[in-house]
Amino acid sequence: MSKTVAENRALNLVRRLGSGFRAVSLLSLFLLVLFPSISQAHDIPSRITVNAFVKPEGETLSVLLRVPMEAFGEISFPLRGPGFLQISEADFALNDAARVYLTESFKFYENDVELTDKRIETVRVDLPSDRSFTDYESAVANIQSPPLDDSANLYWRQGVLDVMVTYKIEDENSAFSVDPKLGTLANETTTVLRFMVPSGAERIFNYIGNPGLVDLDPRWHQAAFRFIAMGFQHILEGFDHLLFLFCLVIPLRSLRNLIPVVTSFTVAHSITLISSAFGMAPNVLWFPPLIETLIALSIVYMAFENIVGAKLEHRWIVTFGFGLIHGFGFSFLFSDTLQFAGGHLFSSLLAFNVGVELGQLLVLLLVIPLLNVLFARFVRERIGTILLSALVAHSAWHWMIERSANFAEYQLQMPIFDTIFWAGLMKWAMLLIIIVAIGWGLYELFRRFALVEPLTSYTETRD
Repeated sequence: MSKTVAENRALNLVRRLGSGFRAVSLLSLFLLVLFPSISQAHDIPSRITVNAFVKPEGETLSVLLRVPMEAFGEISFPLRGPGFLQISEADFALNDAARVYLTESFKFYENDVELTDKRIETVRVDLPSDRSFTDYESAVANIQSPPLDDSANLYWRQGVLDVMVTYKIEDENSAFSVDPKLGTLANETTTVLRFMVPSGAERIFNYIGNPGLVDLDPRWHQAAFRFIAMGFQHILEGFDHLLFLFCLVIPLRSLRNLIPVVTSFTVAHSITLISSAFGMAPNVLWFPPLIETLIALSIVYMAFENIVGAKLEHRWIVTFGFGLIHGFGFSFLFSDTLQFAGGHLFSSLLAFNVGVELGQLLVLLLVIPLLNVLFARFVRERIGTILLSALVAHSAWHWMIERSANFAEYQLQMPIFDTIFWAGLMKWAMLLIIIVAIGWGLYELFRRFALVEPLTSYTETRD
């Protein structure tokens, strides 16, 4: 064989090997993209629930945690057989999981000072069928009991890890707060935390992910500041509420003309927000989709009223009716955050409402000057009103169609005429009387103290 032939064969072999390596590489990349779990040694669970008890007593803050063990995928537990946990040899791995995943993720504060003197007292593996975390005493008794035997044949991913951690504190009556960061344990981590107040009360928190700093037994001013911020943030993030306000502002851009409309809207949504907080709203699955649909409808109506040029002297009446609907919409968020109020329900409710009003005031202060500049320099008022209202109506119409389709998926059934039904009907009758009385009071107020400048109609064009 000549040297040239040998070189050619060697070169062809290298080329074939190179193309083979490229093919294998491309195939591996394709599999990693198509099946991302292949690239991970341990899967992150999609959803887990963490249960926790927190109790200050004397100079000790005791924290009990129960976490599904599937959240500890990166810990190497001693196994036997087909994957059963070797419980008798797992103490080091269990303590490592408790330290890395839990105690470093929970930060407790006493009077705004972080508690750093902590100790892991006990760790224990339990069967998923164990129900000892229903109350604090049962959880403590269970976690301090002898460990399970290896004969339990517990597959490690199906077990739950119970952990007891203690913190050194100065006084059990101090103001305690927690900054839990367990959201990385799963794609969706739900935490149910029970704080045992020294007076004997119990504060229950139920949140998803990382809620930030949580006051476990807030003072009234702490709860008020938190709910003012929540209400302010909600109105700025609630795009449908903002569009409704925008529709109100377009024809009524002076503060004097906006007073009756904004006042009626504020009073109306305050009525339904407060009544919902005290359990007067229907507790049925179809009610929130219905309210969301009606909110979209309110935007469509206001936008079309702007377009056709309806008289605006009594627009506050329509705004009052739609404000009742928007108040139910505000109540859905408030009910989810009510757990952070502690024992200050009414003050938190008022604070949330104050936050909503501050957000509305900010929107009005920003939008009114912009509209005045737009209509004064760029487009005539009538044409600009029609164009802006048409854009708002277009978006709200699509929302209304989508939300009504969602509402139509629920099956409405005739109520059962029992004592619960009649009790609820009496509550609604009382609420209706309150609404009529307040509406009549607003009517008398606006009739007696009518604005000096009458509200103009869109049928009257301005020069």
